[in-house]
Amino acid sequence: MIQLPEYAMTGVHGKSRQIKRLTSSLFLALAAVLLIVTKPAVAFQVQVSPTSPQLGDTISVVISGVNSQESQPTVTMGGKNYPLFALGGDRYRALIPTTPLDQPGAKSIQISNGSQQSNVSVQLRDRRFPTQSIWLPPDSAGLRGTDHEFDRVDEFKRIVTPKRHWNGPFLRPSSGEVTTIYGVRRYYNGKFAENYYHRGVDYAAPTGSPVIAPAAGRVALVGRESQGFEIHGDTIGIDHGQGVTSIFLHLSRIDVQEGQMVTAGQTIGAIGSTGASTGPHLHWGLYVHGQCVDPVPWRFDGIE
Repeated sequence: MIQLPEYAMTGVHGKSRQIKRLTSSLFLALAAVLLIVTKPAVAFQVQVSPTSPQLGDTISVVISGVNSQESQPTVTMGGKNYPLFALGGDRYRALIPTTPLDQPGAKSIQISNGSQQSNVSVQLRDRRFPTQSIWLPPDSAGLRGTDHEFDRVDEFKRIVTPKRHWNGPFLRPSSGEVTTIYGVRRYYNGKFAENYYHRGVDYAAPTGSPVIAPAAGRVALVGRESQGFEIHGDTIGIDHGQGVTSIFLHLSRIDVQEGQMVTAGQTIGAIGSTGASTGPHLHWGLYVHGQCVDPVPWRFDGIE
């Protein structure tokens, strides 16, 4: 007995049903392939700290889950891009400075690597800074500083090197009493100085008292009053890496040289009253990407 194919036994209608089944199977298979091809990559994760920053804080943006085969993400806030540095594995971090001159309120941080984009909203809280009133005689010009010192200091503040030298919270650079805190605003002859704020912390102590490095780094600036640092006085600048720098002003003694590596707690100089100073004290300024930030969170909380 000859066994006929199924479609021969069922006729034209059977053949039509079989073709429909084959077509349906091919369609489902194609749909599955399209799902696999178009399935989006796993999105990276973004962690922002502090979660409720205030004026003067440094905002840390940590990105994890970054695909090494894709382009490195970019971090943007207020139209400015901030460099990312690897923390290890698939994690990267960017540091965003804020200052008393910024406007408080909602800030949008954009993170993008081309194929993925994430927008994180951060509420930058307002903060009250103390004010001082300074009265100057009409004919008082005072020291204006030299182009040499301002050019060198500006160049120092722009340093961004890839290696991070600091580890953990920063140390207090002087045991002296804090006489002027970060962010103090001023009135000059009754007029508010819109663009002024105290860019650092002042510590009062006798001349010759030790000044230590608050964190490890490379000495990237040494300036002396005798060489034109009329305002800053004898000065040391330390590059802590990744856009973080410290500057120390009005020193009476400098114990380090440019290019020298220093460790946290190492004595780098001594308190004095060189430059534009009314008495022996240390001015310590902490900068992130050229903007002076409040060093207090760096001392107590630290940044990874």
